[in-house]
Amino acid sequence: MIRQLVRSYILLVAVAVALFTVPVAFSLTAQLRSETKGSVMREANTMAILLGNGDPASCQALQQMATAYGDKTPGEVQVTGDPDCAPGLSRPTRDAALTKALKEGEPTTDWGSSFIWGPQMETTVPARATGSEQVSGAVRVLYSTDGMTNRLWQIWGFRAGLAVVVLGVAAVIGAAVARRITRPLRQLNDMASKFSDGDLTARSPVTGPPETQTLARTLNQGAERLDTLVAAQRIFVADASHQLRTPLTALRLSLDNIADGVDDDFVKEDVEQATAEVVRMSRLVNGLLVLARAEAKVAASEPLALWEIVRERLDVWRPAADERGVTIALRGSADGRLLVLASPGHLDQVLDNVLSNALEVSPDGGTITVRVEPRGDEVVLSVLDEGPGMSDAEKSRAFDRFWRGQGLTGKSGSGLGLAVVKQLVTDDGGTVALGDSPEGGLKVTISLRASSRSGG
Repeated sequence: MIRQLVRSYILLVAVAVALFTVPVAFSLTAQLRSETKGSVMREANTMAILLGNGDPASCQALQQMATAYGDKTPGEVQVTGDPDCAPGLSRPTRDAALTKALKEGEPTTDWGSSFIWGPQMETTVPARATGSEQVSGAVRVLYSTDGMTNRLWQIWGFRAGLAVVVLGVAAVIGAAVARRITRPLRQLNDMASKFSDGDLTARSPVTGPPETQTLARTLNQGAERLDTLVAAQRIFVADASHQLRTPLTALRLSLDNIADGVDDDFVKEDVEQATAEVVRMSRLVNGLLVLARAEAKVAASEPLALWEIVRERLDVWRPAADERGVTIALRGSADGRLLVLASPGHLDQVLDNVLSNALEVSPDGGTITVRVEPRGDEVVLSVLDEGPGMSDAEKSRAFDRFWRGQGLTGKSGSGLGLAVVKQLVTDDGGTVALGDSPEGGLKVTISLRASSRSGG
């Protein structure tokens, strides 16, 4: 917008300068041409009178005047008529202008070009004796236009230079004015950028014209309400976490106590089933709380070292994998400078959920492969297992809440793991997709935004 405003301002100034300067320059050019023509014509008429008189005194005066004129000006005098009058002067070439002067008695001026002028101006004037209409000769003045051309360049060059200076000043002033005009819009854009990065406390100053002030107030009010709603949701999540976990824990302890004090096998079996349902309910509550936190908590993304986070989470999950003989292999470029934009803690939860699912569906002695690949402005994190995989229909529903597949995860999973993964990755501006692993299992592909500081 600043560039467009500056260009528009410069264009308006350029049009104004052109409308003011070009007509003046043309007027000065026409004035220079008229003054030069009038001056040469006056001198030629004076010398034509001397030539027309033809007496010795007039001829001598003509000779002296023509010589002085040639010395003082870029003009050359030529005469035709009485051969005894001013014999030291050149004779003009017979042409249409000379014929017209001798036969019709009319003066002519030839500039040599229809565009401004040529290299010289030819002025031909008929010579008559004083008081007589009879043409007895003609005077021709060949006037070089080099001086006029230099003067013309000065006229146009000065105005062109002045126009450039004016446009330069206009560009500087226009840039300052444009930045001042667009400052409220830039402030609104800064607020929107911070908002998109998760900073719900961002507010825009109420400055500028009334329209932008009204817009800033509206956005600030909307941001305030959104911040209040998110804060209320976070409080609800915290309260729900406390209120739901405590009775479930107490219920499980009570069932454990009942199981320890009962000898009836049928009662113990019923208590164990109830305990299993309480455990599953606890997992479901925990999954819901994680998902609610993911939806409620909006944190600003920051550059994080992906390789270090992946390696740390794999170290946590390897003991559980070793118990079943499952190997977790890490592939890719071990570049500690590889940074991605994500909220702190999001990648940890994403990896925990994906690795937990992969470990549950992997057969004993299988392999889970984690691959990190930088691709231009994004970094791709892939997790491949050797489990039963998913059909296309199952993949299309895998990110739905409470949906559980037919694999091993269907026995004890809550159906919220991949929903949490998608929510967290989407909040960080990334994408997650499911595909088929070359080993026959499932491939979870997570694309994250690469930080501009990666590799720096």
